[in-house]
Amino acid sequence: MFEKVGTKTINKLLLIAAVLLIAEIILFDGGILFSLLFSGILVYVGHRSYDRAFGKVVFWIGLVSLVMTILSMAVVRFLLFILLVLFLYNYFQAGRHPARPVFSREPPSPKKEPVISQKMWGDQTTPEAYAWNDINVHGGIGDRTIDLSHTVLPEKAIISVRHLAGTLTIYVPYETEVLVHHSALIGRATIFDYRSTHLWNGTVHYQTEDYGWKEPGVRIVTSVLSGDLEVKRI
Repeated sequence: MFEKVGTKTINKLLLIAAVLLIAEIILFDGGILFSLLFSGILVYVGHRSYDRAFGKVVFWIGLVSLVMTILSMAVVRFLLFILLVLFLYNYFQAGRHPARPVFSREPPSPKKEPVISQKMWGDQTTPEAYAWNDINVHGGIGDRTIDLSHTVLPEKAIISVRHLAGTLTIYVPYETEVLVHHSALIGRATIFDYRSTHLWNGTVHYQTEDYGWKEPGVRIVTSVLSGDLEVKRI
């Protein structure tokens, strides 16, 4: 949908949306922001206890409240209107000027499957056995589990995860050196024997003694809005 829309145009639309969001928060004395935060907390608490009836009730109440609050925002209606206009514009342009197929003479290169895909909802874990590919993902709500004992690591590997809410768990083999840089608005961090019980808009930096000297080595960069990081030996 956005192939024919310039980056400058998209940036202008995002700027207008940001101004509308700020104006809406100011005009309503932060009521919308409080409603979003409260609904998000209900969703998170319900998701953590979803195996119980109470958790299911709290989860769905929070989700319905969150969706209704988001849809009631002027900035969301503005973005939906813009998306509709862009869709109609591209639809009619495609009818007038259909794209011509382009054939490449070069053989297709093998495609590497991502270890973990971009997922905005639900839990996710690495397969029982997989070929290594550096991880660079962002997610929404849910737990993420990465087990490095199920793959063959290169000399240097990178894991980068940006997440909204949930627990990030990474299992590291004993012979693997690590460097960890973690930031969180709210949460905790447990890295082997190191424990940070409370993180309030804080960062944690951890490095094993032989990182950079021995191989393989894994660089782990994670950031969460609300959640825990657990790095464990296996």
